[in-house]
Amino acid sequence: MSNEHVASTITIDLGERSYPIVLGSGLLKNRPAVPDSWLGTGLVLIVSDENVAPLYLKPLVDSFCHNTSDIQIHCHVLAAGEGQKCIASWESIHHKLTEIGAQRDATIIALGGGVVGDLAGFAAATYMRGIGFIQIPTSLLAQVDSSVGGKTGINLPAGKNLLGAFYQPQGVLIDLATLTTLPDRELRAGLAEVIKYGLIGDASFIAWLEENLSALLELQSDALEYAVGVSVKHKADVVRRDEREQGVRALLNLGHTFGHAIEASAGYGEVLHGEAVSIGMVCAAHLSNLLGDISAADLRRVAQLLDGTGLPVTLPPRSCATSLLELMALDKKNQAGRLRLVLLDDLGDARLRDDIDPALVIQTLEAMS
Repeated sequence: MSNEHVASTITIDLGERSYPIVLGSGLLKNRPAVPDSWLGTGLVLIVSDENVAPLYLKPLVDSFCHNTSDIQIHCHVLAAGEGQKCIASWESIHHKLTEIGAQRDATIIALGGGVVGDLAGFAAATYMRGIGFIQIPTSLLAQVDSSVGGKTGINLPAGKNLLGAFYQPQGVLIDLATLTTLPDRELRAGLAEVIKYGLIGDASFIAWLEENLSALLELQSDALEYAVGVSVKHKADVVRRDEREQGVRALLNLGHTFGHAIEASAGYGEVLHGEAVSIGMVCAAHLSNLLGDISAADLRRVAQLLDGTGLPVTLPPRSCATSLLELMALDKKNQAGRLRLVLLDDLGDARLRDDIDPALVIQTLEAMS
């Protein structure tokens, strides 16, 4: 990848809670990597995991060497994996903060993928009722989705993200160079969220993805910067219009109600989040076709794009449709006991529905086995 240090900025416009998303390649080599204006006046705790820390923790810590205010930098490295997105890990960050004497002017920096970002963000939201928070996402999925918009949280055995808070960061630093060390499976999982933006609101982006999929999988700089930039802009616009998911932001959950149930059923970490979302989006497209809203050709187009990315498009072996429906009933979008699903009226046009017969959901899940 080339064009190191050349960055662009996208602003999340939320009035007093507005913040920048800085996007470029090689940004962690900058001095400073994190702008001083994003930091509080107290110490900094960098939260990472054992996969990311060996690659990027030292460059990030070294980038603070320019600072003349004697800022204290501390680190907390977690085990890797979805299983760490739990109460015990959240508690461990709080214990670390108290151990190092963090006050309300402290800042947590999340250096890692979606698990680290969600977990560290929830810790920042809850420690002393809220301290500073910065996102440095190192996975594609986190760069285009979970690091943007202020959703933080942890999982419970009953379901994903059942504990959490909306808590906006001071800024998001997206270094595309970190994707060169991302395992291939994780890269493909992240592309599920990129494809989602096209399906819910940008038909022209779907066509672009179909034409440029190979370039993305090869990490070609121009294609990657375009795809991440478009995705972040879509997310920023949705968050600006609906910060707390009272309306249009729910459309970002295309495939997620199915997907979260698939993750919980398989056991967290067995199916990656992006893989589960991929299956979930095909489920949503299949159900939309059953309802007569999209054609069989459109359904094939969705499945072929995801399959071409190397993502799964059918349920894991031994999945039970009835059990999955029971898990879907725990989804946070549901209201008054009614299942609420994001479905497609067309490719590039989605809406939230609460009038779906559960029998059709079962029929869809059985067809996806």
